[in-house]
Amino acid sequence: MTTAVAAPFRFFTLQVVRTRRLGPSLVRVTFAGPDLHAFHSAGRDQSLSLFLPHPGQPEPVIPIERGDNWWQGWRELPDDVRAVMRSYTLRALRRNPDEIDIDFALHGVEPGAVTPAGPASLWASRAAAGDRVVLLGPAIEDNRAIRFRPPEDTDLVVIWGDETAVPAASAILESLPADTRVRAWLEVHHAGDIQDLVTSADAEITWLVRGDVPHRLDGVGDAPTLMAVDAVRAARLPPAEAPYAWIAGESGQVKELRRHLVRERGIDRRRVTFVGYWRRGLSEEQLRETE
Repeated sequence: MTTAVAAPFRFFTLQVVRTRRLGPSLVRVTFAGPDLHAFHSAGRDQSLSLFLPHPGQPEPVIPIERGDNWWQGWRELPDDVRAVMRSYTLRALRRNPDEIDIDFALHGVEPGAVTPAGPASLWASRAAAGDRVVLLGPAIEDNRAIRFRPPEDTDLVVIWGDETAVPAASAILESLPADTRVRAWLEVHHAGDIQDLVTSADAEITWLVRGDVPHRLDGVGDAPTLMAVDAVRAARLPPAEAPYAWIAGESGQVKELRRHLVRERGIDRRRVTFVGYWRRGLSEEQLRETE
């Protein structure tokens, strides 16, 4: 069942079509559904809410029939019954047939992992064709869940993202026109997670590989790494009169990078888009409670 929520967003019932491992820590899941023709987005960092079933459930449990009041109904369900909700970004949208791709950053699923995987990583690592999910996504192309919006006079785009933001950053890079100058840093856990991105832009892309530096996606117990901040601070950016920056990933690093770009680089704070996809030390449920 698909029910409108608050325009421009609605629920979509989807099934896994196929999966593809992109690297040791990244997997791409392709979804399709009978009403995906109504999914529309013109953004390259389109945010989505994905609802996943608990182990043993055939599909996620969410009271979408309650329309605008679905959130309260979802919260009232028992913890071990209500669907697991996680935020992701759209990697790709295709037509004929209607399909979407979502890339998942995995943690804790590798053999010998010190800490267990979270529910989304565990689900994505085991996803198979036919698995059912529910998606809360856009029904119109331009919506408030699109953050990458460079002003028309932008003459340099600066991008940073950790592995949770690599899908959005990659889609942004692939969409930029040939006359766009770009300096980008993308941080991943393993060298095998580095992707071969194709862009028409005049882009210099630096991949940062943490290796064994701790950086849990749920953040519990690990100290932050300043690799990203140090790399950007040490870089010589091309001269620009109207730069625009997009930075996304762990909230602490995002704040440090924003501070550097505004205070040390002199970029107008109104031209810096910053998005904390997750926060060290907090699960997504805990993070949602603080908002």
